[in-house]
Amino acid sequence: MAWFILLIAGLFEIGWAVGLKYTEGFSRLVPSVLTVAAMIISLALLGLALRTLPVGTGYAVWTGVGAVGTAILGIVLLGESMEPMRLASIGLIVAGIVGLKLASPG
Repeated sequence: MAWFILLIAGLFEIGWAVGLKYTEGFSRLVPSVLTVAAMIISLALLGLALRTLPVGTGYAVWTGVGAVGTAILGIVLLGESMEPMRLASIGLIVAGIVGLKLASPG
């Protein structure tokens, strides 16, 4: 269950990271409120997951899910670069997440 909670926390991290772009420096009310809400939910869920998971593993997976998801949404939504080295680097992060999952109990 902790891994599922951690995945959801990572999805909310993606939400707030991408949301930051739409807040325009926290000058737009609705995107700012949604972004802050996503931050709070993401951190709360990370805290729940860390009750069971090792902190190093949990934090690395949380940031990895956030980084990969944010990079992918940057490509899809914001037209960011899809150069091969960038995609390979994203793949390495995914490999790291999978490796941490395989090497961790639970």
